Amino acid sequence: MLKSEYLQRVYTQVIKRDPDQKEFLQAVLEVLESLDAIVEAHSEYEANGVIESFVEPERIITFRVPWTDDQGQVHVNRGYRIQFNSAIGPYKGGLRFHPSVNLSILKFLGFEQVLKNSLTGLPIGGAKGGSDFDPKGKSDREVMRFCQSFMTELYRHIGQFTDVPAGDIGVGGREIGYLYGQYRRLRNTSEAGVLTGKGLAYGGSLARTEATGYGLCYLTQEMLKCMKNDSFSGKTVVVSGSGNVAIFACQKATELGGKVVAMSDSNGYIHDPKGIQLDVVKDIKLGHRGRIKEYAERVPGSTYTDGFRGIWTIPCDIALPCATQNEIDQEAAENIVKGGAMAVAEGANMPTLPEAIQIFQKAGMLFAPAKAANAGGVATSALEMSQNSMRYGWTFQEVDAKLQQIMVNIFHNIYNASVECGVTGDLVVGANIAGFKKVVEAMMAQGLV
Repeated sequence: MLKSEYLQRVYTQVIKRDPDQKEFLQAVLEVLESLDAIVEAHSEYEANGVIESFVEPERIITFRVPWTDDQGQVHVNRGYRIQFNSAIGPYKGGLRFHPSVNLSILKFLGFEQVLKNSLTGLPIGGAKGGSDFDPKGKSDREVMRFCQSFMTELYRHIGQFTDVPAGDIGVGGREIGYLYGQYRRLRNTSEAGVLTGKGLAYGGSLARTEATGYGLCYLTQEMLKCMKNDSFSGKTVVVSGSGNVAIFACQKATELGGKVVAMSDSNGYIHDPKGIQLDVVKDIKLGHRGRIKEYAERVPGSTYTDGFRGIWTIPCDIALPCATQNEIDQEAAENIVKGGAMAVAEGANMPTLPEAIQIFQKAGMLFAPAKAANAGGVATSALEMSQNSMRYGWTFQEVDAKLQQIMVNIFHNIYNASVECGVTGDLVVGANIAGFKKVVEAMMAQGLV
């Protein structure tokens, strides 16, 4: 609960304005609870309305997206772009195409993105966007027509020095290609820096696909080393999800000496006590967009269970939730603790409910929040922007080395912030305060508050 009367007033105002936006309210409350540790020492925040400005997006764009399916039927979806904060650089954040997309989810993601991008140390602001369109089950031509319609409105609000979207759930290389192609038609320019996550043939960066999963493991490894004098070596790991983040977190955790024994998708989870055969998962999920249950049909000794939340009943040393928001509730957290886990690091955005985080912290476990732990994706997107600006491309090894250093720096930044605030090792507070301070300093220096 908030102690500061100022923060209480701000949060009450947010609730009054957006009472039904539960995901956004959850994200705001978590950050404000962290700011309780510093706000009384900074009277200028209240005097200048800093927190009020910080929790309010600079701009919200909503638009209709009409498109035609292969049978000639016209459909209309809703498109969004939340340009949350540009104090330290152009807006930067992904596009999500999924039926669950709504204003609350995108505002929560945009708000988190502001802090995450700040933590990377790179000059990028925070944004998020997307649509309630579902690309699953659609033909390539249907997806192309939707993307072209979506960009026909979005293009007037973005640019390499204004707002640089990327991919997210439901938006991969195929969708980015269609979006960029339409942007080029409309603007009559080869402005490669306007979108990231592009194909290598037209301005993409090596290691971008792997970046979020790799970065998650790099930060986790540094956290284990500095806070427990330990590592992934010899550890049993559970990774929820089976998209890009989960797949490459599994790959890097294995390379670092861990054994990943479980993965999941929205239908259920697989358990392979001998260690997940990642080539099989890649063939299923990346090769033909199949379901994870196929793994158990192809790998002897593995099992499949319906219901993805059950994955957290499998004992592990390190838990890497990489599926979606709020997947770890109180029951799941208790199962993770019972299973003997020493660390949890978030690969998805806000996958852990507040009460679950409290269970981990009470148990003395290490916990790395998403805004720090999964920042590798957007960090490498910013590196892609740099390469586009220079008309140059770095090798995979060069990008990977830069990514690793960024993630190590993020860990030490948030850990040091936790020490300075008197809550040593509370990386949730450390991440929120470290990210917040940089953004607010930029806002005040520019007279934006």
